[in-house]
Amino acid sequence: MPTVLQHSRRRFLNLAGTAIAAFQLGSHAAKAGTFKPGSKLPAIRPGTATTLGPIRQVVAGDVSIGYAEAGPADGPVVILLHGWPYDIHSFADVAPALAAAGHRVIIPHLRGYGTTRLLSPTALRNGQPVAVAADIVALMDALGIKSATLAGYDWGARTANIIAALWPERCRAMVSVSGYLIGSQQAGRMPLPPAAELQWWYQFYFATERGREGYDKNRHDFAKLIWQTASPKWAFDDATFARSAAAFDNPDHVDIVVHNYRWRLGLTQGEAKYDALEAKLATFPDISVPTITMEGDANGAPHPAPESYAKKFAGRYEHRLITGGIGHNLPQEAPHAFAQAVIDVMAGV
Repeated sequence: MPTVLQHSRRRFLNLAGTAIAAFQLGSHAAKAGTFKPGSKLPAIRPGTATTLGPIRQVVAGDVSIGYAEAGPADGPVVILLHGWPYDIHSFADVAPALAAAGHRVIIPHLRGYGTTRLLSPTALRNGQPVAVAADIVALMDALGIKSATLAGYDWGARTANIIAALWPERCRAMVSVSGYLIGSQQAGRMPLPPAAELQWWYQFYFATERGREGYDKNRHDFAKLIWQTASPKWAFDDATFARSAAAFDNPDHVDIVVHNYRWRLGLTQGEAKYDALEAKLATFPDISVPTITMEGDANGAPHPAPESYAKKFAGRYEHRLITGGIGHNLPQEAPHAFAQAVIDVMAGV
């Protein structure tokens, strides 16, 4: 789920002051309004597509990454990044729409999902956010992709944020659901008001061995509960859930997920090779690449207010509110709006 919100609620709210800091994509600032999908893409009915085609496999750095691909091999590259506890099927409707528009679309399973595997059986099952981001940079290297538009939500949005901040030359543009999600262990140690802590109940559950064992034993039921609470108005069916739930049977899934949330609270360490990168992220760097941030009007998961992070985007920027009972899994619940944002953010880059 989104990164801990201390930096958003304390540091960035102070910076934002009373301004409504949302900008129209382009060279001038304007008040953001509710997004109305344009006519560039044909209408997409959510749930139309049920498969992403064959899964390919490539060794990329420390992992073998499973990914789906669509569209022309010479098209502008878009990498779609999923969250927890979801998988690449969040983009089942988005990917074919972007492919039909001429884009080469790459949809990887993050480490701990699907067929993505760490190469070493003894390596730390590291869920550290910067490690997840490094995997995607390594994937781009393995596929010969110099730069791409990155688009995602939840863990995927955070991954895109980190790449845009640390390796901006690899990120042409970005679509980020729930905005700026870069965090640090120091921020994660700071207590939140009780109501905010309540939203993070699973993070504290994972901090215990009972929680780890419970997630391992009940990972599908656990994920379904998160889907229901994070998207309270999304009437997904059993078949839709089952397609994604298969990705949680990855043997590293539980260890990586639990490590991610324990790392955020400072309860466990990451890998020393990422220390310098973590130090940069702990400064909460601005992101300069063209960006569209998005939010569903019924997101039941923890997420920062748009005005708390708008000033972190120093380049061309726009925020879009997607209405109609749209929850946390925005690309699967509102695929037309998400795909249109990807096309719009790429304009002129």
